[in-house]
Amino acid sequence: MSGAAVRLDDVTFSYGDTSMTFDLAVGTGSIVAVMGPSGSGKSTLLNLVAGFETPASGHVLIGDLDATTMPPARRPVSMIFQENNLFAHLDVASNVGLGRSASLRLSPRDREDVAAALARTGLTGKERRLPAELSGGERQRVALSRVLVRDRPVLLLDEPFASLGPALRREMLELVRELHAERGMTIMMVTHHPDDAEALADQVAFIEDGRIAAYAAAEKMFSDNAPAAFRAYIGA
Repeated sequence: MSGAAVRLDDVTFSYGDTSMTFDLAVGTGSIVAVMGPSGSGKSTLLNLVAGFETPASGHVLIGDLDATTMPPARRPVSMIFQENNLFAHLDVASNVGLGRSASLRLSPRDREDVAAALARTGLTGKERRLPAELSGGERQRVALSRVLVRDRPVLLLDEPFASLGPALRREMLELVRELHAERGMTIMMVTHHPDDAEALADQVAFIEDGRIAAYAAAEKMFSDNAPAAFRAYIGA
């Protein structure tokens, strides 16, 4: 697998009295941290890329595809949420297998790929456990395993590690970094933690009031040359 470029071309979206307009170009294989105040539009931006929201106007382009009206299941995208999106009644192996088949009709090759993904994320031996029997970090590893078997070029992370403690969060970020080095997928990650963005991202998109207020290399965004609004946001 390799990544795919993501572009939001004059994408508009609104709900109630809130209106948003996004123009953003994410390069193939980039890791972009999406940051900004609560309610600024970070999750909406990811949902527009994933297809869970539909723009009022503009285009969402993923690689060579115009995905603007494409249903989520057909987009070359995987997404991990803070709550993992695991099915409580299914064991670990079945939750991962859903990434390959919604009906869980898995071929021998599919089962081999599920086992390999679980091994890669350190979950060998826990295939038959239910999500309730796992720690928060283990549940996130299950979600990452499902990403591996889905094998999509774009990975969206909507604060998936926010509920984890600092040490475990760093461990999960390191795992994402390793998977990125192996697979080369394009990653967009919503986070409120500047340390997470500095540790993982090569670009930072700062959203304020439903707009991309700043978009630059992480090195610049975490320097004295960053825009004043971003520096105020991170408490610099």
